[in-house]
Amino acid sequence: MGWTYVTLILSHCILLYSISLVKIRWLCFVTGLCTLATFKCEPFLSWEAGFVEGDFELRHVLFYGGCGFTIMRCMSFALENCEKKDGNYNILELLKYNFYLPFFYFGPIMTFDKFYVQVNRSDLTRKDGELWNISLHGLIHLGVVIVVDVLFHFMYILTIPTDMKLLKHLSDWALVGLAYFNLVYDWVKAAVMFGVINTVAKLDHMDPPKPPKCITMLYMFAETHFDRGIHEWLCKYVYDYLGGKHDNVLEELVATLCTYGITILWLGPCEVVLFWAFFNCFGLNFELWTTKFFSMEPFVSFEMAMSDATSRRIRAVFNTFNFWCIVLYNTVALNSLDFSKLVAKRLLLKGFPITTILVMFVTYCLIQAIKERERKQALIDDPDPLPPAPPLNAAAAPPAASATTTPGAQLVAEPNKEKAE
Repeated sequence: MGWTYVTLILSHCILLYSISLVKIRWLCFVTGLCTLATFKCEPFLSWEAGFVEGDFELRHVLFYGGCGFTIMRCMSFALENCEKKDGNYNILELLKYNFYLPFFYFGPIMTFDKFYVQVNRSDLTRKDGELWNISLHGLIHLGVVIVVDVLFHFMYILTIPTDMKLLKHLSDWALVGLAYFNLVYDWVKAAVMFGVINTVAKLDHMDPPKPPKCITMLYMFAETHFDRGIHEWLCKYVYDYLGGKHDNVLEELVATLCTYGITILWLGPCEVVLFWAFFNCFGLNFELWTTKFFSMEPFVSFEMAMSDATSRRIRAVFNTFNFWCIVLYNTVALNSLDFSKLVAKRLLLKGFPITTILVMFVTYCLIQAIKERERKQALIDDPDPLPPAPPLNAAAAPPAASATTTPGAQLVAEPNKEKAE
């Protein structure tokens, strides 16, 4: 990339480090976002792109990746420096954080507080079999890279959605499956890329962000992401910071608008990105509105009277429609608005009732299986506490006292329905 490119990156690091010394949070945000905007608009874009030496195929990818992730890392450093009570972090810590090579060009972004703790950790011993697991994951990712490359050349998952004449001749099931596999293919690419990077980082005793959650298991807008690093960055500094406990409709609206506003700037403002952001922002807020509505009477009493399985089945019905909204909304960004409209028309209008009912039923069964798996995993990770042992003189206690203590013990022993969901 050349030394002039390194100089450009260093200038951004020095700028944001200088601003972080003031320890004014909003000023760090404004400076970082304005700097990020210079890579998205002319004439700044052409001027800064001229700092890259050479002409090769990945020139633009490495330029945008290195500069974009640099700004996000510098903003994380500046915001963490604002939270530091005594003194400031050293600029060498920023350079070490930004220029860590495995994360530099393609991420994932690890927030500075986590990076600082892991880099300065004194205990570097490995668990038994850890190197074997790292080597095994490396071989698995190498095999998946080959499979993805073969699929990219011999299966036209990405090119078919661009031919609208061909799409009109496809069956409803083929069109719906094509939309779904477009998201799966994009998830596999992200999972493989971050998996390879994470494998290299683990050799340095790092604990990097995990690859994105599988698209098949996403039935809530609040969990939808294709880059866990950016997702955690936005949640920590924007979404959770502004949204609080996410139980207030107005605060949630402000938090989601700001979050997707920064995401639009990160991806680059254009018509497709604006549509994608609008639909996903609406979906995220609509989830909260629905939750608030069904948390009122008489719905709460109805659900408390149900068994856990019945409640989970009813929730799965709503999650089924949520799942296909996530698929349709994200095909806007991955393919085009016309392709998403065609899939929605076939799935909900022209394919009704046979295709619609069958697709929704299969999706419902899938979500039921996912929710059951998540329920069992939640009970394993956080088992319900056992009721306290009765005192020795419990037999001598009067009946009235025993009657008052029984409901409390029963509540402790019952599974936590909210946790399981």
